[in-house]
Amino acid sequence: MIKWGILSTAKIGIDRVIPAILESENGIVAAIASRDEKKARTVATRFAIPNAFGSYEELLACNEIDAVYIALPCAMHAEWAIKAADAGKHVLCEKPISLQADQIDPIIEARDRNGVIVSEAFMVTYHPQWHKVRSLLADGAIGKLRRVQGIFTYNNQDAANVRNIADLGGGALHDIGVYPTVTTRFATGAEPQQVSATIVRDKRFGTDVYASAVVEFPGFELSMMVSTQLALRQEMSFHGNEGWISVAAPFNAGLYDSDTVTLHSADRQTSQTFRFLGVNQYRLQVETFARAVASEKSELFSLDDSKKNQQLIDAIYRAGESDKRESM
Repeated sequence: MIKWGILSTAKIGIDRVIPAILESENGIVAAIASRDEKKARTVATRFAIPNAFGSYEELLACNEIDAVYIALPCAMHAEWAIKAADAGKHVLCEKPISLQADQIDPIIEARDRNGVIVSEAFMVTYHPQWHKVRSLLADGAIGKLRRVQGIFTYNNQDAANVRNIADLGGGALHDIGVYPTVTTRFATGAEPQQVSATIVRDKRFGTDVYASAVVEFPGFELSMMVSTQLALRQEMSFHGNEGWISVAAPFNAGLYDSDTVTLHSADRQTSQTFRFLGVNQYRLQVETFARAVASEKSELFSLDDSKKNQQLIDAIYRAGESDKRESM
């Protein structure tokens, strides 16, 4: 059993990751830390977590902790991933693990010098629906892939929300732009070559609140749009010459919509739907991580993959700022 420590009392940890660890078959939550000890104790009481700390340093110094889950603001991820690794802890860090691709190299170095596991928390890559999409594409179910379309939007204009605070790493691309990019790369096994993009920033917040991009891959393109100030919407689809694939709840599976992947014929006369009932992608994520810590075979999202995905996000930012096509 892997003994977890949770850095931060953020909503994602309370609502998703802590319950997933408690439901898992190979992990327990042994401690939680916040800069406000009262908050840490409140969450600890709610989930019967035995240890609550008023600083992140105290948790990292605790010998009862094997691994930490980092749910701090985005701008703090890289710093605390390195500190946790240097404390000898395995690290599962909420996405994005860094705000720029070159910030991942020091994390890789910290991982290697301490002999620990470090992974970015892309829970979508553990959901069987995305493994199904990947297998359908690999089997040629839609013929030649020519276009992927991805949309992820919500409306949050709360100035106090971390997603709208530039200094803490807020912005649409950092928060949700990583999902159309990572799922496209995961499903196709391909890497991008060039990017063009449009980015709109909120004058109040200084964050990017809208981004659209066309990402050129070998033989196909990804057209994606993300926003933190539009009506709630999630879509991913893959179009080929012999059919197309749609994913009903591509990112917030089970919360946004039902977990289904539908294979459509080219003439739309027939379709086949694959349903995934009762799947908790966060539980699959923490169980896979724990198996990796225990040196068991597992398909864990790697830091090399993290760097490639962040390089694409970096390129989208560059393209939006330069109004030119950017090469990877």
